[in-house]
Amino acid sequence: MVNRTRNLYLVPYITWIALFVVAPIVLIVYYSFFDVEGQFTLGNYVKFFTPVYMKMTLSSFWYALLITVFSLLVAYPTAYLLTRTKHKQLWLLLIILPSWINLLLKAYAFIGLFGTYGFANAVLEMVGIGTQQILFTDFSFIFVSVYIFIPFMVLPIYNALEELNPSLVYASRDLGASSWTTFRRVIFPLTIDGVKAGCQAVFIPALSLFMITRLIAGNRVITLGTAIEQHFLVTQDWGMGATIAVFLIIAMAIIMILTGNRR
Repeated sequence: MVNRTRNLYLVPYITWIALFVVAPIVLIVYYSFFDVEGQFTLGNYVKFFTPVYMKMTLSSFWYALLITVFSLLVAYPTAYLLTRTKHKQLWLLLIILPSWINLLLKAYAFIGLFGTYGFANAVLEMVGIGTQQILFTDFSFIFVSVYIFIPFMVLPIYNALEELNPSLVYASRDLGASSWTTFRRVIFPLTIDGVKAGCQAVFIPALSLFMITRLIAGNRVITLGTAIEQHFLVTQDWGMGATIAVFLIIAMAIIMILTGNRR
């Protein structure tokens, strides 16, 4: 009876996974075997391994890695300070709050901030540096991407730090370890699962960015996400777009396996 009830509760979950995870992946794989004229072909997979798409793949991984590293460098100290401040839940809410705003609205807000007559250039003019080309650069793309993904890196790290037994830190200090040694040998290793979860939450979606590459980077940054959008919406080559998506899904699965908890 208990097993039957448990299986009944699993039905909505299995149905959801089948309809919105498995079925879309099957459709993507199916479309990847057809060319722009609807003929069955393996040419899309051969084309993916040409220098153009290989360069695009490397560029996607490079920018995703930069976004993840900078997000981690900002998020870890932020999460650490949050665990040691008063009203930590309020501060955590303020960090999460921007993630509730539509991504398109945030992108247009940064266009205004980084534009020629925006706030950033007004500050540069005031300090005597002069107007600079901030928008449509690698800097603006990485900066905005890090800003968008920061909450997804902070949350798992914050949870890991909250679960850390403080007596372990006290014991390390009592034994004569410096603050840096305590962090390096005690705090960071014990919160590595939170770091892995945060890196997953940032690196995987950063691989497929496309809206920010157009609005903030001005198409100077070409990623796999941009290529998929172009093939589906512009060139109407659904087969090539689906092929890129297949390799993107494979890459995401490998990343999840490598950074997953093996315990």
